[in-house]
Amino acid sequence: MANGNELLLELGRAVLEGDEERAPNAARRALEAGLSPLEAIDGGLVPGLQKAGQLWDEGEYFLPELVASAQAMKAAMAVLRPALGESKSAKTAARVVIGTVEGDIHDIGKTLVATLLSANGFEVFDEGADVPLSRFIQKSKEVDADLLCASALLTTTMSRQRDLVLAAHEAGLRAKICVGGAPVTKAWAEAIGADGFADNAVAAVALARSLVGHGA
Repeated sequence: MANGNELLLELGRAVLEGDEERAPNAARRALEAGLSPLEAIDGGLVPGLQKAGQLWDEGEYFLPELVASAQAMKAAMAVLRPALGESKSAKTAARVVIGTVEGDIHDIGKTLVATLLSANGFEVFDEGADVPLSRFIQKSKEVDADLLCASALLTTTMSRQRDLVLAAHEAGLRAKICVGGAPVTKAWAEAIGADGFADNAVAAVALARSLVGHGA
């Protein structure tokens, strides 16, 4: 039987290579070998997805490869999540509502962020793309969200992030608001009164952790 380190490496490779069959199989083997779901996530899945992100930054991976890695991670998480819920060592998850703003149908970057947040122990409510302000607010109230994350991939839809900040304040939401997307900058986030900005999925996890008090 493979040892724990070998299983973690296999998990990481399966995610990196975007293999939706190997990833969940490796996750099952990790649990059967006595690894905790958090060990499998932090030591296998996350490094695999981080490496995929690095290859994306270096121009060696393109959107198809990045999406395949995210899908493989999702498949493995489907195996690990029930065990994560049963784990006594699992922390109470901070709740995140995430979506792409109304008028914008771009979904890939937001989905990567949602997947990585979920893999890092957050309870994620992904509302998809083209999300009206009212749905962001309603869902945040419904689940008592800790974080409200809005993506905009078009310069023409960035203003909806500003509208969301205003609407959230008017609704009295306690959730902290994070924004991101290709045209979005730290200066824009500060100008509209958002609580944070991240320009990639790994940075988004670090930001989320810092905002809910779990450290970077």
